[in-house]
Amino acid sequence: MRHFITLNDVRTVEFRHILELSASIKAETQRGELVRRLSGRMLAMIFEKQSLRTRVSFETGMFQLGGGSMHLGSEIGFGKRESVKDIAEVLSSMVDAIMFRSKNHESVVELAKYSSVPVINGLTDKAHPCQALADVFTMQEVFGDLRGLKLAWVGDANNVAASLLRASAKLGMRFSVAAPAKFQFKTDEVKELIGEDVTDGFEIELTDDPVKGVKDANAVYTDVWVSMGQEAEEEERKKILSPYQVNSSLMKSANKSAIFLHCLPARRGLEVTDEVMDSGQSKIVLQAENRLHAQKGLLVWLLNEANTKKILVT
Repeated sequence: MRHFITLNDVRTVEFRHILELSASIKAETQRGELVRRLSGRMLAMIFEKQSLRTRVSFETGMFQLGGGSMHLGSEIGFGKRESVKDIAEVLSSMVDAIMFRSKNHESVVELAKYSSVPVINGLTDKAHPCQALADVFTMQEVFGDLRGLKLAWVGDANNVAASLLRASAKLGMRFSVAAPAKFQFKTDEVKELIGEDVTDGFEIELTDDPVKGVKDANAVYTDVWVSMGQEAEEEERKKILSPYQVNSSLMKSANKSAIFLHCLPARRGLEVTDEVMDSGQSKIVLQAENRLHAQKGLLVWLLNEANTKKILVT
């Protein structure tokens, strides 16, 4: 059974194919064509964390592909009311795929272990592969071929940064992470994240200097300094990360045609200024919209190609 828990679950050739499929499906949608590629299929969505883009993009995506979706929250008592094994086996006997937005990465891994249908990671503390998929899809729309382009991450090297590191390795991009030592990737952690599927052109730079990190970057990316579950660390994080704010001054160190990216939600005035968020360089709305199109490509690949299951609709 093929799952999508991290980007290391797909080979580079498959990753590129998903991006191509996403582009084709987006073009159809923009022409007003909704091809029912997933007619009769049902996606179960489990949420342990709040969501806007993840829920709306998956739910809309399944609808546009001719399938259906259901929202499952605290009422299922994940891991409390009944075991993960029982939930996985029962739920996967009734649906065709499961998307799980979880507090803990290990919970998604365990669910996939017992599931008889594909499990998609909708966000964990260690990875956000659907976000990274949409991010590189957005960059591809703007720049075309991504090999050799520089993506600069500024701030906390978190779950999104980890997924973008994997994406950069697969697509041959240069990835720079500017972060204070406390919130920076460790060398052995980088090696584990990258894995063995690396495309020529990939480079990784770890620095504590934000100006150096974004120098000549084609895309500058940041995220909130305080994520859900880190509220107790808020004051410390603000103090340490304040020099890493993405503002108009920092953007001047990037390539003149650089774009700004943020996975949202953003805390305007902290990790990024309004001036950058609302500038012509900002692609945050396109980036958010592309969650829909990239995930449709992923769903079609997972259900119709990676894991085939014929359904007769009469």
